[in-house]
Amino acid sequence: MNRIPNFCCRTRREFLWESGGGFMSVALAAMLGDEFLARQHVRADGTPMANPLAPRRPHFPAKCKSVIFLFMYGGPSHIDTFDYKPAMKGRDNQTVQVRTFGRGGHRNQGRIVEPRWNFRKYGECGHWVSDLFPHMAQHVDELAFIHSMTADSPIHGSAMLQMNSGKILSGSPCMGSWLNYGLGSENENLPGFVVMLDPRGGPISGAKNWSSGYMPAYYEGTIINSQGTPILDLNRPQGTSEAEQRQLLDVLREYNDDHLASRSDNTALRARIAAYELAFRMQRSAPEAVDLRQETEATRILYGLNNRRTAVFGRQCLLARRMVERGVRFIQIYSGGNHNDANWDAHGDLVVNHELHAGETDLPIAGLLTDLKRRGLLDETLVVWGGEFGRQPTAEYATGTGRDHNAYGFTMWLAGGGVKGGTSVGVTDELGSAAIEKPFHVKHLHATMLTLMGLDTDRLTYFYNGLDQKLVGVEGAEPIREIMA
Repeated sequence: MNRIPNFCCRTRREFLWESGGGFMSVALAAMLGDEFLARQHVRADGTPMANPLAPRRPHFPAKCKSVIFLFMYGGPSHIDTFDYKPAMKGRDNQTVQVRTFGRGGHRNQGRIVEPRWNFRKYGECGHWVSDLFPHMAQHVDELAFIHSMTADSPIHGSAMLQMNSGKILSGSPCMGSWLNYGLGSENENLPGFVVMLDPRGGPISGAKNWSSGYMPAYYEGTIINSQGTPILDLNRPQGTSEAEQRQLLDVLREYNDDHLASRSDNTALRARIAAYELAFRMQRSAPEAVDLRQETEATRILYGLNNRRTAVFGRQCLLARRMVERGVRFIQIYSGGNHNDANWDAHGDLVVNHELHAGETDLPIAGLLTDLKRRGLLDETLVVWGGEFGRQPTAEYATGTGRDHNAYGFTMWLAGGGVKGGTSVGVTDELGSAAIEKPFHVKHLHATMLTLMGLDTDRLTYFYNGLDQKLVGVEGAEPIREIMA
């Protein structure tokens, strides 16, 4: 490729792109006018500074404002929860020809593990729900089920990365990062992307699941604890007043601004500056946002805070509602830790595993849906339930009831803003081993979420590595319109 001589050894393409970008930015600033000025913050000395998380207009009218993603880490069994398979009745331990691919590798046959719970019809829509979820079942008329989800990987680490970021490899921004990049946050005093982990440990791959990837770090998720100190290292140093801390931050900013002047492309430093400012504002707002003592006893009971079994996940769901009320854009709650049988990964005893985790989450999730609806928040909040994949209809081992991973077909559900409740789309085969009607990929789920939030999947891009990157991939994806109101 020809190069432009004596111009920092840049290519002609880089020169034209950067020059054009400079000219266009001048025109863009003029076109934005008041909106551009409104997205500025003011320092203590009165000089303006850009706020990367300032609210931005969606591409078109949004159906909802916030997302609560209830992530069932480990892969819940769809055929034991929401995907009723009566053809499996009476076939326990039969050997069948079925293609599977999971932790045990590729197989062409297996031993059937008959569903261990009864199913019943609920609601006006008559959807079948397992006895694992008696409380959630009362809300089926508000839920939209996708019974034909598929993913690219049957391995936890890569499957979780894909569900969170659209890619099976690390390094890409997660869903919450994309939403905050595209829409900003409605509350400048709280993080725009909040993550709550299971106290038994975070998921495999850890922070990669809430990373901002190649985007600036101010779009990454912030961990909030449901017990003890909500946000670590947030308290003001002992003996330091608010005015003294503000003065210290202003001096620090002056030094950082001088350092940044000759390094305008240093997004890490920009993110660090923004993080200091956000942390300062959070010292006032975060304690109030996570103070559950403000809730009535009836509300606490609704979420199961009075029951040891449901108290932890119940507190997280209640915190999620409070975050939504305060304009937080994306909240993700993990059910399941990363050791032994502490998540939904039922390789051994299916009954013990699923009764534990369903028992911890069923009542709190039902309470969350009830509370959002009665407060008028469900219409503007998208609730998503699911794991990184499902489970096979066959056993992984020669004995026992454990199921292997299944990325060929599994179930997720959505509720809230812009969702057509009481609907179902997609079908898996009679054993639940693979999607056979209207299979949908993870990227179609992401496209649905973006569309409901008012974002055009083709216009929401971030230039990186020579491409206009997208959450749904450079090839794009259509939303699942069958479940959209």
